[in-house]
Amino acid sequence: MKTLVTGCSGLIGNALIDYLFQHGHSIQCLKRNEGSTQTQVWATQLLPTNTESVFDTVIHLAGENVAEGRWTATRKERIFTSRIEGTRQLIDYISMLPIKPKVFLCASAIGFYGHSMDEIFNEDSPLGYGFLADVCHQWEKQTKRLSVMGIRTVNLRFGMVLSPKGGALRKMVPPFKAYLGARLGDGQQFISWISIRDLVAIVDFIIKQSTIQGPVNVVSPIPTNNRILTETLCRILHRPALLKIPEFVVKLLFGQMAEEMLLCSARVTPKVLLEADYNFQDQSLEAVLRYCLEDES
Repeated sequence: MKTLVTGCSGLIGNALIDYLFQHGHSIQCLKRNEGSTQTQVWATQLLPTNTESVFDTVIHLAGENVAEGRWTATRKERIFTSRIEGTRQLIDYISMLPIKPKVFLCASAIGFYGHSMDEIFNEDSPLGYGFLADVCHQWEKQTKRLSVMGIRTVNLRFGMVLSPKGGALRKMVPPFKAYLGARLGDGQQFISWISIRDLVAIVDFIIKQSTIQGPVNVVSPIPTNNRILTETLCRILHRPALLKIPEFVVKLLFGQMAEEMLLCSARVTPKVLLEADYNFQDQSLEAVLRYCLEDES
């Protein structure tokens, strides 16, 4: 199976390429165009154009990191444009291919649902409110064009990805090891997470399951909350779980990003995957954290 991937150098991209290669995929990474003056995002001119090099699958993961500091107006514009314009141009390229891929998997996020302390979100839940919800909505909206081309399209709504090689967890470890690990606000906000081991297996599972299309929540069926995550991390790293950062301080430090990521509550269930009988490997938060932090504890 020939697979085209964007975002190959990212946390998910790296892990996914290794996994898919081991499971029989021939991988082609789509690179960005060099230079800040380029209006064309993707270096599609470097891809083969003959029909012998047809792609069976396209996996689109690329987008500006949403967790790199405060959301200034400039950063929000980069976050939005990198996803919407990058996706539009990639689909423009696909529209010109004489033979279309069978399936297009596009990254999205559970930020689509916004914030709720009470509701349990599934793929049928309505769009939430906020910057991230709008970004996810517009990102997924771009992929609607693929259905007209007869391409099965899947929007991968990722939760917090737990990996030993980076992501949110690796940013949390230094302050926790320095005895500064703390609950954020009251710590009751739900966190829907997924292990990197399940994530890559889920993508492969979806590629093979021709009946799956549309939004798919890529999260564990057992969410946690900020308090439990904090206490578990402290236990693994042999640190006390005593500190709490008041909500107003978190908002003061991180602005809108605090409201929509750090303090946001999203209790999300993977309804589509459960109905398709996907067998989750990692359902114990503590076991996953111990695996990810085995060199730290």
